[in-house]
Amino acid sequence: MEIDNRKLKILAAIVEYYIRTGEPVGSKTLAQMLEFQVSPATVRNEMAALFDLGLLEQPHTSAGRIPSHLGYRVYINQLMRCQPLTEQERDEIDALFNVSDPDPDRLLADAANALAEYTGYATISTTVTPKHVTVRRIEVVPIDRRTVMMVVIASNGVIKNKVARVNYLLNHEIIEFFNKFANDRFGGRSMDEITTMYLSSVAVALGEYSKIFTPLLAGIYELCRSINDGPYFASGETNLLGYKEFGPVAHDLLTTIADRQKFADLLPIGSGEGVKVSIGKENPRSELTDSSVIVATYKIGRDSCGAIGVVGPVRLDYRRLIPHIEYFAKTLGELLSNTLDNGED
Repeated sequence: MEIDNRKLKILAAIVEYYIRTGEPVGSKTLAQMLEFQVSPATVRNEMAALFDLGLLEQPHTSAGRIPSHLGYRVYINQLMRCQPLTEQERDEIDALFNVSDPDPDRLLADAANALAEYTGYATISTTVTPKHVTVRRIEVVPIDRRTVMMVVIASNGVIKNKVARVNYLLNHEIIEFFNKFANDRFGGRSMDEITTMYLSSVAVALGEYSKIFTPLLAGIYELCRSINDGPYFASGETNLLGYKEFGPVAHDLLTTIADRQKFADLLPIGSGEGVKVSIGKENPRSELTDSSVIVATYKIGRDSCGAIGVVGPVRLDYRRLIPHIEYFAKTLGELLSNTLDNGED
C-alpha cells in the first residue's frame, strides 16, 4: 500500500491521539497538533483519503475519525518508533524478579502477575517442553504404609511430584522393585513418547502385578504429561473489565485467556526470539476482535520454548509496551535458563 508522507504523518498523529485519549479526533484539532502547517480543510481531505483506504473509521456520523485495525497495522509496521526503556524502568523490572533459586512454575506465575500489575492489562506466561527432554529419574518414596510420593525428574531440570494411595501395605521390597522397574521402563524416554499406548505396554510387562501398581503407573503418566505440556499462567483478566469495548464479549474473552488450548494459536513459541503483535481482527478467535495481543518469545538455554505477553484493547500504547514486554521476556528467559539444567545429564 503506497501512501504519501503527509498522509502517513497524519495517520500517526491520529493513532497516537486515540491511544492517548480514547476519543475520535477531528480535522481542526488534528491541524493544531501536527508538526507542519496545514489548514483544517486540507487535513479533512487527507483524512477522507485515509478513510477510503480503510485506515480510518468514523464511529458516529458527526464524530471525528479513529484508526481502523489496518491503520494500526500500518502504524506499527511503518511509523512507530519504540521508546527505549530508561535505566529506572529496567531497574523496576529487575526488582520484580529479585529472587534466588526460584521454582520454575512459581517464577512463571509470578511473572504473569507482575506484568499484569505493571501494565494494567491481562497477561499470559507459558513454556513448552522441547522434544529432546527425557525422563531422567523416577523416585517413589513411601510416606506411610499405604501412601507414596511420586517424583519425576526431567532432563531439563523440571521436577514434578504428587501423592498417591494404594490399597495394600507397602514395604521396602515393593518400593525397591517398582523404582527399578519404573526407571528401566521410563528412564531416558522423551516426554512425548509416554502416551497411553506406551503406558498400556508397560502395564502388560508387569503381568500379574499390573493391577496393584496401576495407581503408581497412572501417577507417573500424569506427571510426565504435565511436564510435556508445560505450565501456562494467566493473570489480570479482570483488568479488562474496565474497558467499555469488552462489555459484550467479557465472559468469552476471559475464558479464552484462561484456556491454553484456545490461546495456543497466538503463541509463536518455537519460532525464535522476538515479538508478535496481533491486532483486533487479525486474531483467529472472534472474542478477540476488539483486542490486541503482544507476545514476546524467549529462549531457555538453547531452546525457543517460552512466551510472555499482554492482552488489552486495540488502542494499546505499542511504543511503550513492546520494549517493556521484550525486556520482561529476556529477563525471564535468563532466570529460567539459570534455574533449569536445560538438557544435559
